[in-house]
Amino acid sequence: MYLPTHFASTNPADAARIMREYPFANLISNDDEGLPYVTHLPLHLEEQGGEFRLLGHVARANAHWRYLLARPRAVVAFLGPHAYMTPKVYPDLARVPTWNYLAVHCTVQATLIDEPAAKDALLKKLIGDHEPPYAAQWRDLDEYLAHRMLAGIVGFDLRVTHWQCKIKLNQHRPEASDALQQRYKQGSEYERALTAWMTLA
Repeated sequence: MYLPTHFASTNPADAARIMREYPFANLISNDDEGLPYVTHLPLHLEEQGGEFRLLGHVARANAHWRYLLARPRAVVAFLGPHAYMTPKVYPDLARVPTWNYLAVHCTVQATLIDEPAAKDALLKKLIGDHEPPYAAQWRDLDEYLAHRMLAGIVGFDLRVTHWQCKIKLNQHRPEASDALQQRYKQGSEYERALTAWMTLA
């Protein structure tokens, strides 16, 4: 992605925080015609020895897993909170609107997961991320039904080989910082989330 130096974070903790707090990502591969193929899905982040790994799954009917099998290199994009920024926050009128946002892009190498026990373990990690109490209901499912549900998905382990983290909060224009924070503090959920990041940028 376009990444000016003043918006780039090389801190793995920033990237990990965005991926964990906003886990609904875009998985992007090339299809058999060479066009981008995008699946929107939640991913589970793991950190191992300083490396990021992303775990997820798609429906077996989704051709994406076949594209990953044929071409394991792919891109994952996470979008954090984002919001419009009015030029009214500047002390002068010679300014234009913009958009502030947080994003992480990962280049990944995919390994498919299709063994039932491994897929079950993967699903339990996603359940732990989003609804831990559901784990008991999943464990208590009829064995035949659970087997059918596991057969209907293909999992994958995405090893992150490179990542970029963009924190665009207008930090290169400090003359607008106070006014922008005041506006965002009184705004939407995403605007308030950006305000919290502005105190760290």
